[in-house]
Amino acid sequence: MTEQQAPRFERGTDGPKVIVAGVDGSDSSLRAAAYASGLARRQGALLAVVYVQRVVAAGVALGAPVADATEEIAEELVTQIREAMERIKGLSDIRWEFHTFRGDPYNGLVKAADDLRADAVVVGASQQAGHRFVGSVAVRLVKAGRWPVTVVP
Repeated sequence: MTEQQAPRFERGTDGPKVIVAGVDGSDSSLRAAAYASGLARRQGALLAVVYVQRVVAAGVALGAPVADATEEIAEELVTQIREAMERIKGLSDIRWEFHTFRGDPYNGLVKAADDLRADAVVVGASQQAGHRFVGSVAVRLVKAGRWPVTVVP
Protein backbone atom coordinates (compact mmCIF):
# COMPACT_ATOMS: atom_id res chain seq x y z
CA MET A 1 0.00 0.00 0.00
CA THR A 2 1.17 3.45 -0.82
CA GLU A 3 0.35 6.42 1.26
CA GLN A 4 -1.43 9.21 -0.60
CA GLN A 5 -0.11 12.67 -0.09
CA ALA A 6 -2.56 15.47 0.45
CA PRO A 7 -2.38 18.19 -2.20
CA ARG A 8 -0.04 20.91 -1.08
CA PHE A 9 -1.52 24.37 -0.69
CA GLU A 10 0.32 27.05 -2.63
CA ARG A 11 -0.13 30.51 -1.21
CA GLY A 12 -0.79 33.19 -3.78
CA THR A 13 -1.46 30.99 -6.78
CA ASP A 14 -5.24 31.17 -6.74
CA GLY A 15 -7.24 34.11 -7.95
CA PRO A 16 -6.96 36.36 -10.95
CA LYS A 17 -3.60 37.13 -12.53
CA VAL A 18 -4.90 39.86 -14.88
CA ILE A 19 -7.86 42.15 -14.20
CA VAL A 20 -9.13 44.33 -17.03
CA ALA A 21 -10.87 47.59 -16.08
CA GLY A 22 -12.75 49.37 -18.84
CA VAL A 23 -12.70 53.16 -18.55
CA ASP A 24 -14.31 55.89 -20.61
CA GLY A 25 -13.95 58.92 -18.37
CA SER A 26 -17.40 58.59 -16.77
CA ASP A 27 -17.73 58.62 -12.99
CA SER A 28 -18.91 54.99 -12.93
CA SER A 29 -15.95 53.84 -15.04
CA LEU A 30 -13.51 55.63 -12.75
CA ARG A 31 -15.18 53.96 -9.74
CA ALA A 32 -14.80 50.66 -11.60
CA ALA A 33 -11.08 51.34 -12.08
CA ALA A 34 -10.72 52.14 -8.37
CA TYR A 35 -12.56 48.93 -7.44
CA ALA A 36 -10.42 46.92 -9.88
CA SER A 37 -7.24 48.43 -8.43
CA GLY A 38 -8.29 47.23 -4.98
CA LEU A 39 -8.89 43.74 -6.36
CA ALA A 40 -5.54 43.78 -8.13
CA ARG A 41 -3.76 44.94 -4.99
CA ARG A 42 -5.32 42.24 -2.81
CA GLN A 43 -4.76 39.49 -5.37
CA GLY A 44 -1.30 40.59 -6.51
CA ALA A 45 -2.73 40.75 -10.04
CA LEU A 46 -1.85 42.96 -12.98
CA LEU A 47 -4.39 45.75 -13.50
CA ALA A 48 -4.91 46.46 -17.20
CA VAL A 49 -6.82 49.71 -17.63
CA VAL A 50 -8.42 49.81 -21.08
CA TYR A 51 -9.92 52.77 -22.91
CA VAL A 52 -11.58 52.15 -26.26
CA GLN A 53 -11.59 55.25 -28.42
CA ARG A 54 -15.03 55.21 -29.99
CA VAL A 55 -14.93 55.65 -33.75
CA VAL A 56 -17.91 57.65 -34.91
CA ALA A 57 -18.43 56.95 -38.61
CA ALA A 58 -20.78 59.90 -39.15
CA GLY A 59 -18.32 62.31 -37.55
CA VAL A 60 -15.47 61.03 -39.69
CA ALA A 61 -17.60 61.32 -42.84
CA LEU A 62 -18.39 64.95 -42.00
CA GLY A 63 -14.72 65.72 -41.39
CA ALA A 64 -15.07 66.22 -37.63
CA PRO A 65 -11.83 65.87 -35.65
CA VAL A 66 -13.13 62.84 -33.73
CA ALA A 67 -9.77 61.06 -33.58
CA ASP A 68 -8.13 64.07 -31.96
CA ALA A 69 -10.90 64.32 -29.36
CA THR A 70 -10.71 60.65 -28.39
CA GLU A 71 -6.92 60.83 -28.24
CA GLU A 72 -7.20 63.77 -25.83
CA ILE A 73 -9.59 61.75 -23.65
CA ALA A 74 -7.11 58.85 -23.63
CA GLU A 75 -4.27 61.16 -22.58
CA GLU A 76 -6.43 62.73 -19.87
CA LEU A 77 -7.39 59.28 -18.55
CA VAL A 78 -3.74 58.22 -18.39
CA THR A 79 -2.96 61.39 -16.42
CA GLN A 80 -5.86 60.79 -13.99
CA ILE A 81 -4.90 57.15 -13.49
CA ARG A 82 -1.21 57.98 -12.93
CA GLU A 83 -2.17 60.62 -10.36
CA ALA A 84 -4.46 58.17 -8.57
CA MET A 85 -1.73 55.51 -8.53
CA GLU A 86 0.78 58.02 -7.14
CA ARG A 87 -1.63 58.88 -4.29
CA ILE A 88 -1.87 55.24 -3.21
CA LYS A 89 1.76 54.34 -3.95
CA GLY A 90 2.65 54.41 -0.28
CA LEU A 91 0.00 51.80 0.53
CA SER A 92 1.20 49.19 -1.90
CA ASP A 93 2.66 48.74 -5.32
CA ILE A 94 0.03 47.86 -7.87
CA ARG A 95 1.27 46.61 -11.20
CA TRP A 96 -0.75 48.32 -13.89
CA GLU A 97 -0.77 49.05 -17.60
CA PHE A 98 -2.84 51.38 -19.77
CA HIS A 99 -4.10 50.16 -23.14
CA THR A 100 -6.10 52.06 -25.70
CA PHE A 101 -7.81 50.84 -28.84
CA ARG A 102 -10.00 52.44 -31.48
CA GLY A 103 -13.41 51.02 -32.27
CA ASP A 104 -16.56 49.81 -30.61
CA PRO A 105 -16.23 49.71 -26.79
CA TYR A 106 -17.67 46.19 -26.46
CA ASN A 107 -15.46 44.64 -29.15
CA GLY A 108 -12.44 46.58 -27.90
CA LEU A 109 -12.87 45.29 -24.35
CA VAL A 110 -13.40 41.72 -25.61
CA LYS A 111 -10.23 41.94 -27.70
CA ALA A 112 -8.26 43.44 -24.80
CA ALA A 113 -9.50 40.79 -22.36
CA ASP A 114 -8.66 38.00 -24.81
CA ASP A 115 -5.25 39.43 -25.80
CA LEU A 116 -4.27 40.04 -22.17
CA ARG A 117 -5.67 36.66 -21.07
CA ALA A 118 -7.81 38.40 -18.48
CA ASP A 119 -9.18 36.45 -15.54
CA ALA A 120 -11.77 39.12 -14.72
CA VAL A 121 -13.30 42.25 -16.25
CA VAL A 122 -14.54 45.26 -14.26
CA VAL A 123 -16.66 48.00 -15.87
CA GLY A 124 -18.88 50.82 -14.74
CA ALA A 125 -22.65 50.66 -15.12
CA SER A 126 -24.01 52.63 -18.05
CA GLN A 127 -25.93 55.73 -17.16
CA GLN A 128 -27.51 56.20 -20.59
CA ALA A 129 -31.27 55.67 -20.75
CA GLY A 130 -31.16 54.03 -24.19
CA HIS A 131 -29.10 51.15 -22.86
CA ARG A 132 -32.16 49.83 -21.03
CA PHE A 133 -33.52 48.79 -24.41
CA VAL A 134 -30.44 48.17 -26.54
CA GLY A 135 -28.12 46.81 -23.87
CA SER A 136 -25.02 48.35 -22.40
CA VAL A 137 -21.43 47.25 -22.83
CA ALA A 138 -21.60 45.77 -19.31
CA VAL A 139 -24.68 43.68 -20.11
CA ARG A 140 -23.12 42.47 -23.36
CA LEU A 141 -19.92 41.47 -21.52
CA VAL A 142 -21.91 39.54 -18.92
CA LYS A 143 -23.91 37.78 -21.64
CA ALA A 144 -20.70 36.82 -23.46
CA GLY A 145 -19.92 34.62 -20.43
CA ARG A 146 -16.19 34.46 -21.13
CA TRP A 147 -14.89 35.94 -17.86
CA PRO A 148 -16.30 36.94 -14.51
CA VAL A 149 -17.60 40.49 -15.00
CA THR A 150 -18.11 42.97 -12.17
CA VAL A 151 -20.34 45.94 -12.91
CA VAL A 152 -19.71 48.89 -10.57
CA PRO A 153 -22.52 51.44 -10.13
